[in-house]
Amino acid sequence: MMERNVVLYPGLGVGHLVPMVELAKVFLQHGVAVTVALVEPPSETLEFYAAVARIAASNPAVTFHELPPPPPAPAPAHAGSGSGSDGKSAKPIVQMLEFLNSMKAPLRDFLLSLPSVDALIIDMFCGDALDVAAGLRLPVYSSFTSAASDLAVFLNLASMQDSISFGELGDSIIPFPGVPPFKASELPSNILSDEEACRCVLHMLGRIPESKGILVNTFDSLEARALSALRDGLCVPGRATPPIYCIGPLVSGGGGDKDDECLRWLDAQPDNSVVFLSFGSMGTFGKKQLEEIAIGLQKSEQRFLWVVRSPRVDENNLAEPLQMADLDALLPAGFTEATNGRGLVVKSWAPQVDVLRHRATGAFVTHCGWNSTLEAITAGQPLLCWPLYAEQRMNKVFIVEEMKVGVAIDGYDEEMVKAEEVEAKVRWVMECECSEALRQRVAEVKDAATKALDEGGSSRSAFVKFLQDLRPPMA
Repeated sequence: MMERNVVLYPGLGVGHLVPMVELAKVFLQHGVAVTVALVEPPSETLEFYAAVARIAASNPAVTFHELPPPPPAPAPAHAGSGSGSDGKSAKPIVQMLEFLNSMKAPLRDFLLSLPSVDALIIDMFCGDALDVAAGLRLPVYSSFTSAASDLAVFLNLASMQDSISFGELGDSIIPFPGVPPFKASELPSNILSDEEACRCVLHMLGRIPESKGILVNTFDSLEARALSALRDGLCVPGRATPPIYCIGPLVSGGGGDKDDECLRWLDAQPDNSVVFLSFGSMGTFGKKQLEEIAIGLQKSEQRFLWVVRSPRVDENNLAEPLQMADLDALLPAGFTEATNGRGLVVKSWAPQVDVLRHRATGAFVTHCGWNSTLEAITAGQPLLCWPLYAEQRMNKVFIVEEMKVGVAIDGYDEEMVKAEEVEAKVRWVMECECSEALRQRVAEVKDAATKALDEGGSSRSAFVKFLQDLRPPMA
């Protein structure tokens, strides 16, 4: 039988590249040749290039191809580049989607240069690539990099956008099929606060059902209710929902540099004694919030490993390149000395999978990004939820109320999370007997995640079914 070939198109951002690379590895395990088509960010970000270099070095069997930049855009008649319809500067999410739309020609040229392609697998924000695939008569599948519960909500939102103004709902409770009711204010801020951003995002997410199928990085037992609603057609009113393939949890296997500072420090700590705090590739806090976290950690008297990033000048611009954090300037005077021996603060990055799986780690303070959530679940770590942006506030609801693998840190939706709350929640998860029920639940979910990927497990079987649907085996 001729070898099958697929192209994976992850779009922009480390959070979208990482799960796509994990998907690439699964294709390779099943004997399918795979190429990841990389999009260079329109503004240089050293962190992105560093992440690509790390990922490529640790995955030599995966082929990476960097697409050339798009052709220059024609100058708008009345507004500057990247401007919204009112002439004001467009939100970063709108600029990102416009940039990905401009990549259609480079993507088409690359696909035409290949000897054969059996399918194109696109990221959730790369819906414009559907037009490229249609022109080439190429099967295209969507890879949804967040929770199935998010998918259920977003598909419903896409069908509602012409009949409702989400920003006017405030804290009203809104019900969606397959997920717990939650406040409208838990929706992504781009949907709530900017009409153009809302229209662009929901238009893109509304294109997902145009694909031949949807690969979701989750497993059946983790999100049974949402998956039932999706498969029963309750989330895409008026049209058929394509097949849903739950193929997760796809997370990095870890096993990086054993001599990393974080891991060497953890080696010297007792089992299950360290709280790990990390807020994703784009999560940052201002100086005052960092000081509150530091005071809370100091007063908690618990061991901790904390990844600190430099604050943004514009807190709403997630694309802003970050400077290397100056810990002496950001953290309270005397903090490092007071916590010496029981705490370690590192700048910008840590080998998260290895840290979460280390015997010394006992809990995870997280922004509720889906990659991080799955990494914690597969490591058996309880979550202290502190959502920051995008769909993370929704994920917090699902993690706490539906999956029951975490608790919320109060105040994340207010101006500041106080030191007292950080101290109380860290003490609760590390010291209090009442957190044992949470740890037991996390252990059960970890076991279910392992079984889903085992031979005959639900996720492994779903991927085999996807490959059969992609192109039936030749006789």
